[in-house]
Amino acid sequence: MKCQKCDKPATFHITDLVDGKPNELHLCEDCAHKFLAPSTEESGEVLPAMAGLLAQHLAVGETAEELARLDQRSCPVCGITFLEFRKQGRLGCPHDYINFASELEPLLLNIHGETRHVGKVPKFCASGAEQQTQLIRLRREMKEAIAAEEYEQASALRDEIRAIEQARDKKTQSE
Repeated sequence: MKCQKCDKPATFHITDLVDGKPNELHLCEDCAHKFLAPSTEESGEVLPAMAGLLAQHLAVGETAEELARLDQRSCPVCGITFLEFRKQGRLGCPHDYINFASELEPLLLNIHGETRHVGKVPKFCASGAEQQTQLIRLRREMKEAIAAEEYEQASALRDEIRAIEQARDKKTQSE
């Protein structure tokens, strides 16, 4: 997408709700700096709330390079990168909410108006969620061990995965 002020690629995309209507602004970094400068007359076009949000992004120094670094960050449990999340729109495990908390909080607040879950939770998920997360982590570690040709570690992880799955299956059959 191009900057609304010039033909450079837009690196700042902001959507602000004003009286229930979305107001979008797409700017390159240079135009964003000009937009925030108090001497520019153009800054009156967009609400101060948007200018404040843009200033916050610039103050943090969120350049294209830093966004690229953020996209490479990954969850230590499931291994999903922030770029994968942005492309798919789905997180890999519950730990992603903690790992990407600072990036997800504004997004969740914009979408849901709340940053914590207030709805129903499936009955079967409540007890097995931590176990499922552990299985995801162990499978990822096993793949990494195989790739690094650490076969002893991979077989130990495989055995641990099997033990967890067998215990889970026994528990499911008894219920």
